[in-house]
Amino acid sequence: MPGRMQTAALCFYKAAWKLAIPILSRNKRLAEGLFQRKLERKLPKADIWIQAASAGESYLAQSILKSLKPHKPIHVLVTSNTRQGMDIISTTITDMASKKKTISISSAYFPFDSPGIMRQAVKEVSPDIMVLLESDLWPGLLSALKTAGIKVLVINGRMAEKSLRHYQIWPSFWRNLAPDHTYAVSHEDAFRFGVLFGKNRVSVMSNIKFDKITSTGTHPEIIESLKRILPSNIPFLVLASVRKEEESLILKMIQKILADQPKTVIGLFPRHMHRLLYWQKSLSKISIPWQYRSKTNAPVKPGTVLVWDTFGELAASYQLAKAAFVGGSLAPAGGQNFLEPLMCGIIPVIGPSWFNFYWVGRQIVDLKLLHMVDDWEKAAERLIQALQATFSRENVRNAAFSYIKQRQGGTRKACEVILHNIS
Repeated sequence: MPGRMQTAALCFYKAAWKLAIPILSRNKRLAEGLFQRKLERKLPKADIWIQAASAGESYLAQSILKSLKPHKPIHVLVTSNTRQGMDIISTTITDMASKKKTISISSAYFPFDSPGIMRQAVKEVSPDIMVLLESDLWPGLLSALKTAGIKVLVINGRMAEKSLRHYQIWPSFWRNLAPDHTYAVSHEDAFRFGVLFGKNRVSVMSNIKFDKITSTGTHPEIIESLKRILPSNIPFLVLASVRKEEESLILKMIQKILADQPKTVIGLFPRHMHRLLYWQKSLSKISIPWQYRSKTNAPVKPGTVLVWDTFGELAASYQLAKAAFVGGSLAPAGGQNFLEPLMCGIIPVIGPSWFNFYWVGRQIVDLKLLHMVDDWEKAAERLIQALQATFSRENVRNAAFSYIKQRQGGTRKACEVILHNIS
């Protein structure tokens, strides 16, 4: 794209931000850290600037910082757009304060991407390298970094097909703003980044998220307390992280499963506690016996739905369950963490929506370490089969560990490329 068009586009972008900032300044969610978002307080100088958009990316930043071993003292600035992200970064700073003598860390809310604000931000931080985690591409920031001659890396890069289509509305604009290199987490993501930025600027790396997965353990006292209410001779089914959007379908699943396996005890874990009243009313309406976990101190009768209204017992429940369904997947909500039951030795069942966990790879389905079904009826049928089957938890865990171990190493790769690019 000619320089004149690039300049015109950024001028238009700046004008849009000028109109947007007064409106955004009244947003309650953005009120915290507003002075930092508007760059009313100077940012600290740093050798490395890491942008971690939200909680997920902040955990990635945490992994990198805890593994980074610079040969000289360095300062790192980590920015985030959200309160959750900032909390994770703050915890990381506290944890590392006395452990990493060669790394000092500052945090700040990510400034609004107005080109003028970003030029000032880049000037103040003046990093040797800018690290963007996953898919955080901001025109104002990229333009300011290009102008300042600062190297930009995308690490743990992800790009959905839908995002690529949006970027390709004006591909030459993004080609001119291309990061120096993108390290994508799959060949599919690498292909999409390559289409946008050029193949020579893209490589494939292991997803850092795999490095954070370890054996799922729990406190023995929780296991023992659950054993007192879950008779060992009665099959126990966990329906985990059930979202509001799929509640009516889950209710049908419960009816179908109990009609076929009437002695089963079902542990129902709503994703949000404010949905407990819905389950109280819905189960009572169709005459299915139920009780709250917090009110349960004696062995549960077969055919009962145990509605979990307490925190911190899901992992322990997986270890005692014979089958598990992980929600957020029957409705288009993107799924929840199905790796947790897998690491407990249960092959989980999910619905068709799991885009939040596509990074795990389709191979996990092909290897039959995850049962993905099209609808609630097939989910119920698969769970009924699991309740009737015999299986080895140890074999499932070993297969899961093997799958994950083959895909680890992303954190090490990220640290290597970051340290290679700082002076």
